[in-house]
Amino acid sequence: MTTRKLIVEVCNAHNLMPKDGQGTSSPYVIIDFDGQRHRTKTQARDLNPQWNEKLEFLVNDPESMAAEVLEVNVYNDKKIGKRSNFLGRLKIWGSSFVKQGSESLVYYPLDKRSVFSQVKGEIGLKVYYVDQQPEPPQPAPEAAGEEPAPEKPAEPATDAPVAAKEEENAKESQPAETENAAEPEDEAAAKAPEEPKTEEIPAKEDEAKLAEEPPVATKMAPVFHHPDSRYSMDYDLKDLNPRPLGAINGDRTSTYDLVEQMPYLFVRVIKARNLAAKDLNGSSDPYARITVGNHSIRTRTIANNLNPDWDQVFAISKEKLSSPTVEISLWDADVGKKDDFLGMVAFDLQEVPTRVPPDSPLAPQWYRLEDIRGEGIVKGDVMVAVWMGTQADEAFPEAWQSDTGGLLVHTRSKVYLSPKLWYLRVNVIEAQDVQPQEKSRYGELSVKAQLGSQSFRTRVSTNRSHSPFWNEDLLFVAAEPFEEHLVLTVEDRVGPEKEEAIGHARILLNAIERRTDHRQVSSRWVNLEKTENNQEENGGGGGDNKFKGRLHLRLCFDGGYHVLDEAAQLTSDVRPTAKQLWKPPIGVLEVGILGAKNLVPIKSKDGRGVTDAYCVAKYGTKWIRTRTVVDSYSPKWNEQYTWQVYDPCTVFTVGVFDNCHIYSAEKSPNRRDLRIGKVRIRISTLQSDRIYTNAYPLLLLHPSGVKKMGEIELAVRFSSYSVMNVLQLYTQPLLPKMHYLFPLGLGQQDLLRHTAMKIVALRLSRSEPPLRQEVVQYMLDSDTHMWSMRRSKANWFRIINVLSGMMAIFTWIEGICHWNNPITTVLVHFLFLILVMYPELILPTVFLYMFLIGTWNYRFRPRMPLHMDARLSCANVVNSDELDEEFDTFPTSRSPDIVRMRYDRLRSLAGRIQTVLGDMASQGERIHSLLSWRDPRATASFIVFCLLAAVLLYVTPFRVIAVVFGLYFLRHPRFRDPMPSAPLNFFRRLPALSDRIP
Repeated sequence: MTTRKLIVEVCNAHNLMPKDGQGTSSPYVIIDFDGQRHRTKTQARDLNPQWNEKLEFLVNDPESMAAEVLEVNVYNDKKIGKRSNFLGRLKIWGSSFVKQGSESLVYYPLDKRSVFSQVKGEIGLKVYYVDQQPEPPQPAPEAAGEEPAPEKPAEPATDAPVAAKEEENAKESQPAETENAAEPEDEAAAKAPEEPKTEEIPAKEDEAKLAEEPPVATKMAPVFHHPDSRYSMDYDLKDLNPRPLGAINGDRTSTYDLVEQMPYLFVRVIKARNLAAKDLNGSSDPYARITVGNHSIRTRTIANNLNPDWDQVFAISKEKLSSPTVEISLWDADVGKKDDFLGMVAFDLQEVPTRVPPDSPLAPQWYRLEDIRGEGIVKGDVMVAVWMGTQADEAFPEAWQSDTGGLLVHTRSKVYLSPKLWYLRVNVIEAQDVQPQEKSRYGELSVKAQLGSQSFRTRVSTNRSHSPFWNEDLLFVAAEPFEEHLVLTVEDRVGPEKEEAIGHARILLNAIERRTDHRQVSSRWVNLEKTENNQEENGGGGGDNKFKGRLHLRLCFDGGYHVLDEAAQLTSDVRPTAKQLWKPPIGVLEVGILGAKNLVPIKSKDGRGVTDAYCVAKYGTKWIRTRTVVDSYSPKWNEQYTWQVYDPCTVFTVGVFDNCHIYSAEKSPNRRDLRIGKVRIRISTLQSDRIYTNAYPLLLLHPSGVKKMGEIELAVRFSSYSVMNVLQLYTQPLLPKMHYLFPLGLGQQDLLRHTAMKIVALRLSRSEPPLRQEVVQYMLDSDTHMWSMRRSKANWFRIINVLSGMMAIFTWIEGICHWNNPITTVLVHFLFLILVMYPELILPTVFLYMFLIGTWNYRFRPRMPLHMDARLSCANVVNSDELDEEFDTFPTSRSPDIVRMRYDRLRSLAGRIQTVLGDMASQGERIHSLLSWRDPRATASFIVFCLLAAVLLYVTPFRVIAVVFGLYFLRHPRFRDPMPSAPLNFFRRLPALSDRIP
């Protein structure tokens, strides 16, 4: 059994609180974990102690380590100082512990024990765990003269080893095909009924070929005519009625309490023994066939083996159980003639046991083979297990499933994890002994850094010498496990857009230091080697001329940042890269993907439209993919998944796609999974411990307009561990502190985000089965940075909607001033006079008014989760030309006439924006010209008015001025002049700088 140990390296502390009465302290550290306590040595009279001690703790239960807490307390030693005092403490949750090799020095600020504690400073720790394998026991020496006992034959194992399965799969060469052969030519076969249609699991070689297809760019799904005339373009969210059984009862005893329980018949065919030899070579090529009514499935064929080992599981949905019995028959595969019957076993479905997790798996048993009529016994035995279960059975994910067509690799459900992303900071400081090719010149030197497909270049050094200086930072995105090398090349600019490489250096990423804060890491020198071009010019080069200088660098992985791979407003994870900085989760998000309805046909088969849909859901670094339901407009998945929630202000995304590997008329490697639609749900809009069961519309934007591709049914529940912890997060920054202490530029953030998207899409496309690049890019919204007239209009209307409240207030005040409702106007006069006489009531009145508005709006709160709105995005009113522009490639692929027309339209729109900006600048310049003496008469008049106003305000109480001004502002329309007021006329006559612009 593996033993896990937790290692805590207590390194040092900084700026501790003096507690011994002499301006210093003698600190020591006590650490508690899982009922164990260790203590460091005391550092006498030192406010910045250095311990460098390693403490070990035994982890009793590695599975529950994430829920444990490591408590660190710092005290002043009473034996050396006058008294023992508390210097600070901290708590580290087990979810932030990392494995050995990923640890780094982290400085934690010390917390108070109570409100009256005086604590300051920080302590540096390295916390990681180690898994140790126990040493195998040594065999006891045999006694002299004692003969070893004879070995007993091993009993047949219920589960074949994984290595044996892989070896058998490698030996298998027969491709998957549908069996249409007739029954064997014997008397029993003549009386047998007509052979049902048979499906066979594809061979591993075919699956591997499909997995190697490269992902390509996303293509829009064609829309076929839906056969159901009830299909409508309804964009509203619907409440499911009735709800799934688990969602109604709220029963959490089952793992699948949010979805419907789907009954399946499970048949596990393990192996057979002592089969009859039907071939001339004295052997057979056996396979097993499972038959239920008219539905038949077969295992793979094992050549030349009378004791075959299959170990395959089949899951048949209850809807396909058209017979009261299930038959498992064994056959000898022959080429060019009918297969030979080897025997069979039949089970009555009424007597098949039902297994409900967490029950242990049903043990397989040996059964004697019978003939096809059940009247006699034939040679051989077969080991099988048959039971009734649901999709919660642990055998279900890897089983052959009747509703997925049996294509296991590309139709099974899987869980994926995004690669761990780091920001790699490369600080290029200087170089020494750099010799350009031309010895007579110093050269215009710069450094080019390349990591995979990412490439950045420093500016040209300002000092022309053999020791150039840059001191410039370059930032890259790197993913674990690290596969590329960092390549640094010193180049000399010898002409316009022409650089000549002088030397290069290759650096392993695993050797680069990782940091969790802004503390500066140590720099190092790396030697530059000759490039290939230089070696060719020197005739291959010798070892003496290989040195081309050296480069001074400072390299580190910044673990204090969160590497964005999504749009900032749609992010699902805000944790920093370094696991040591993670905070404990605040709750759990449970999502049940029930099914879909009214999906449109995506591709054609035999002249009719078909859809092979599957779902992909993403939250944080965890991706899930449901199984593919073949040829169904209303697929039922009923799969439930769980995510840890670390911040409520994050977004959960689920998308529906069509599987291109099933019934695809396009056999080229450029085929792709077509998008059907997606749904986003913000976690903060969900109430705790409430189950939301709704049907969400799947909206997809086509070049012809927005289309409703169907509906997806979801059951969502967010459960928080503590309401106070959730509310506390609302007062904390959204991103890690490094984003605020040393923020990245907007352009740099956008570039790094798209680089991270490409890395995540590439890594997930190499999984098995692959999560294709077009799927990942659609889920991550990789095209949100492109120009779109539709999005611009939507953002403009969003701004108008935000300002509509302020405009409503101005309209209400204008109505008060014009006495549209005399009673309301009189009440406003009384309220105004009260606030002027008692100004301390102004702020309480404002907050009370907002409280009343919020309380009133509680009646109209959303009862269902908010979803993607076609009206808000202007997708339902956009014209065809704007959509064609949005779907255009970059750079454009349209004709010059269309590009010229769009350019002119953009110029006219920019002209309006230019006019608005000019008017805003003119108003500000008029305010500035009040005191700038640009117009002497206007400035003189204004400063005289300011003098008179100052004198008047000095001698007149402020309340009188406020009452007079308020009553004048609220005066009756009979006393109003329709012409503009004198102050407004004076302001509009002030000069601006617009007349100085040519």
